[in-house]
Amino acid sequence: MAKVLRPIGHDDRLSIVDHLDELRSRLIICVIALAIAFAACFWQNHALLKVLNRALPETPATTTNHLSGLTRDSANESHDLSSLASYMRQLSLSPSQSARDRALFAGAASAAANAAGALPQSTAKRLPITIGVGEPFTTTLTVAAYFAVLFALPVLIYEGYAFVIPALTRQERRVAIPVMAAAPLLFVAGVVFAYVVVLPPAVHFLQGYNSHNFDILVQAKTYYMFEILTMLGIGLAFQLPLGLLALQRLGTINARTLTGNWRYAVVIIAVIAAAMPGADPVTTGLEMLPLVLLYLASIVLLKIADRRAAARAAAEPQDSFGDGLDPT
Repeated sequence: MAKVLRPIGHDDRLSIVDHLDELRSRLIICVIALAIAFAACFWQNHALLKVLNRALPETPATTTNHLSGLTRDSANESHDLSSLASYMRQLSLSPSQSARDRALFAGAASAAANAAGALPQSTAKRLPITIGVGEPFTTTLTVAAYFAVLFALPVLIYEGYAFVIPALTRQERRVAIPVMAAAPLLFVAGVVFAYVVVLPPAVHFLQGYNSHNFDILVQAKTYYMFEILTMLGIGLAFQLPLGLLALQRLGTINARTLTGNWRYAVVIIAVIAAAMPGADPVTTGLEMLPLVLLYLASIVLLKIADRRAAARAAAEPQDSFGDGLDPT
């Protein structure tokens, strides 16, 4: 168990059986972490579903006519009853009415005002619908599973790092450790950005487009998958600086390459954003913006990396003749 909790040293010598045993142990740790996270997420599934429902637009509260089965806007009904109460009150004060009629009109005005006050006046959050017998249960399981992977991500990344790190040299570790530490932070930043910035306007635009021509109902499975895939896609897209930095370490690109080909990069970013869920102008524009900013940040990072590489190359000792040629 100690080998599972800490990385094996670079100089340790293990047989193939030992490596397989270590891999099995780390996979067991990952499965246990996922199981614990899934149990916690399924226990708090109501809170998670409420978090996902936040992006849905609010609609006026409705009341149902039990005779016809029709649903009406309760705000309109409240306005009608309030108007009726006002008219009744005016009649109750009219001198042309008898005392008995004025009393009846006053009672009717009071009853109409009470009925208007009993109706819900605030807006209500529109909730997604389910159309299958087992869809509420299976959708809840799916949402809990995705959140479990997100919450267990630090453990999964650490176990993967601990298994791979013995194969790396000390110089390679100096590069790998910051990358492995930054990857989950960038992923979480992408998920938060998608949840806070992208999803609310995207859902409002997609659900509100031509809304007067449609009776808009949102299916739970489709809606949650749209949200989860959008957050997952943007979270992965936020790994752009790490991917470009890895290509720079391999000698494939440098800062001048990114600067000289920024027009092509913008086109590629636009294609990537269009390939993500919700290929509408609002969603695509909101997804492109952080990718362009990350591309610009990558140029700065690669310039710093190029300068450090040049400084290390200048500091390396040359041969005794100073010209880099073999003296023989």
